[in-house]
Amino acid sequence: MNMTENNIFLSPQVEPNQQGQRLDRFLSECFKQLSRSQIQRLIAAGNLSCDDSLIVDNAFKVRSGDIYQLEIPEPEEANPVPEDIELDIVYEDKDLIVVNKPAGMTVHPAPGAYSGTLVNALLFHCRDNLSGIGGVKRPGIVHRIDKDTSGLIVAAKNDITHRGLCDQFFVHSIERTYQAIVYGTPNPLQGKIETNIGRSPYDRKKMAVLQSGGKVAITNYKTLEIFGRAASLVECKLETGRTHQIRVHMSSLGCNLIGDKVYEKAKRTSIVFGSDELKKEVLTFPRQALHAKTLGFVHPVLGTYMQFSSELPDDMSMLLNRLRNQK
Repeated sequence: MNMTENNIFLSPQVEPNQQGQRLDRFLSECFKQLSRSQIQRLIAAGNLSCDDSLIVDNAFKVRSGDIYQLEIPEPEEANPVPEDIELDIVYEDKDLIVVNKPAGMTVHPAPGAYSGTLVNALLFHCRDNLSGIGGVKRPGIVHRIDKDTSGLIVAAKNDITHRGLCDQFFVHSIERTYQAIVYGTPNPLQGKIETNIGRSPYDRKKMAVLQSGGKVAITNYKTLEIFGRAASLVECKLETGRTHQIRVHMSSLGCNLIGDKVYEKAKRTSIVFGSDELKKEVLTFPRQALHAKTLGFVHPVLGTYMQFSSELPDDMSMLLNRLRNQK
């Protein structure tokens, strides 16, 4: 597969033994970075051609010798609008704002989530006082946490602050500590996980520990509480900040996060809980049990070190109490 200018992907020439295959299936084998459903939508929207002819039928049968051109349109910039969404503000001054983000809130607009995001809420709260470096979709945003992860996030109100915070994230000097409720008990109980993390070669929606390639990822973890053989409360302090880092690293120890449907191991039906009711609660916990608990950085304008902390949200606190009280 070759990529030319203007986001046009060229397929290999169709071999005689490939003639007659469905077009969408053939292209999904050629362009593995795209899902078959994405390819189908692009074809239906008139973005595929062969020579000078458009092809809009996904069931078209490929022909020997043909080369197909798939054009990937530039993403349309969504202009997020201010929305009056209540924010749990931990700290705010003229340069930055620290927010305790609830689980379920996306940080910035993206396909499928163009409203109800943290950016929409910040635009309403801060009016025009957000850094423009992040562009239209990400004004003021210097880092992100997953939609279903709760906890602390900082946003910049001006470009000086934005650059200063981004520099600290780049050199990994930001202090970030998370708490997670995981299946089982880590062995050893505390330690440093240092691996490379990158896109999984088997599932493009996942990140994975890689033997080669990817980026270095370092997590320091400590087991805070153990609940029989069923679960543990673990503190994770990041030295780096890779996508899904804690979720991937805990899973690599065999202790994936409770509620994490992306990185869950085999069904946890054999785990011993105090009751069937508790077992059901754990197995149906609706999100990854992960909370960004502390955040520390040097204020880019004031030059002082600042550290913030937030309590676990109600859903994780209730789950912990149930685990502590199991018989």
